[in-house]
Amino acid sequence: MKKMLSFVLAVALVMTTGMSALAEKTTITFWHSMGGAGGEGIAQMVADFNAANPDIEVIEQYQGSYDDAITKLKSAATTGQGPEIMQLYDIGTRWMIDSGYAVTMQEVTDRNGYDITQLEPNIMGYYTVNGTLHSMPFNSSTPLMYFNADLLTANGLDPAAPPANMEELEAACLVLTKDDVVGMSFRVYSWFFEQYCSKQGKTFANNDNGRIEAATAVEFDQNGAGVTFMNWIKTMTDKGLNANFGRDDSATISAFAAGKLGFIFGSTASLPSVLKAVDGNFQLGTAPLPDLVTGVNGGVSIGGASLWMMNKGDDATKDAAWRFIQYAVSPEVQVYWHKKTGYFPVTVKAYELDEMKTQMEENPLFVTAIDQLHASPVEAHGALLGVFTEARGIIESNWENMLGGSMTPEEVISESATAINSAIEMYNFANE
Repeated sequence: MKKMLSFVLAVALVMTTGMSALAEKTTITFWHSMGGAGGEGIAQMVADFNAANPDIEVIEQYQGSYDDAITKLKSAATTGQGPEIMQLYDIGTRWMIDSGYAVTMQEVTDRNGYDITQLEPNIMGYYTVNGTLHSMPFNSSTPLMYFNADLLTANGLDPAAPPANMEELEAACLVLTKDDVVGMSFRVYSWFFEQYCSKQGKTFANNDNGRIEAATAVEFDQNGAGVTFMNWIKTMTDKGLNANFGRDDSATISAFAAGKLGFIFGSTASLPSVLKAVDGNFQLGTAPLPDLVTGVNGGVSIGGASLWMMNKGDDATKDAAWRFIQYAVSPEVQVYWHKKTGYFPVTVKAYELDEMKTQMEENPLFVTAIDQLHASPVEAHGALLGVFTEARGIIESNWENMLGGSMTPEEVISESATAINSAIEMYNFANE
């Protein structure tokens, strides 16, 4: 942290060179949804920034979950209240663009001569629509496959060559599933469904995933991506190779840490939690998401959140907000953030720092996600929907019904598409 503080002081001197001292301290509010280590990291970042920038006071305020935060923002924005900086989850991007509550980050970076090519292109791509960067990437992750390396070794499987596709994964699960151990557990989480649309090189929604213009309907029911995925999940479950813990991530991690599962799937940002749960009881391994269709690897899309500059306040307020955002994504601060939370750096230059190089050498489990990100084509960006939170709930509910035996994979996809398309139509009508 001493190194980080020294850096912040240096950055502050550069940022403030040539600027006249402000008559009064500019105060800006930063709303975020980071608890635990993430919350601690943000608190430290804000404290360091404030100490190095006496003309600015950033007040960070935890607003609960991403969904809670966006609900509060909707209420506050209508009365001109709310924060100057908002951390918003990736799937809120379309709604924020349509709301008009924020200044585009493209406008801010262009005005300040900030070189956006220093941002990771595969991360920046998600928040860029029609050539305009709408928000600043901040905490980003990709999905991973975690595995119990000791369990694989004990059953004659090579942990150095984990399954690369679903055929290999099924074969491994057949070997591992015995006594009180189940080969894998695949959490009921629509983010994974979306990832496997991308992995198949298929779109989730039309209009290039809502990026040419606002999506008017989903496409996973028409291009085969949805049924292919749900058929695989149902087959693995019916064969007893997939333990169903529903949407409960904590139950899945607990069972894995207890040695009852060979493979689980989760975010890069879950790695610190998984490591803590395993607590050295066995060697943990990480691998990219296996291909669903052999020979087709469309790549993965990011999850996480970005920073939005809200369209409020005078020029001094906006300048202060920009100075904090620029600081938050600087290479040194992003390395600190990565080490604190497991989210990977959003800036290319972070990987050139000795501290990051050492981190990657000493913690190779983190490198899997970074390599997977870099291996994915920029075109593998996720979809943008104004009703994404609702869409995820619909898919997850029907997914659970399928595992409970009341729906077929085809019904899951058909009924999910119908319900989501209805929500999209109402949203688009309200935003015309």
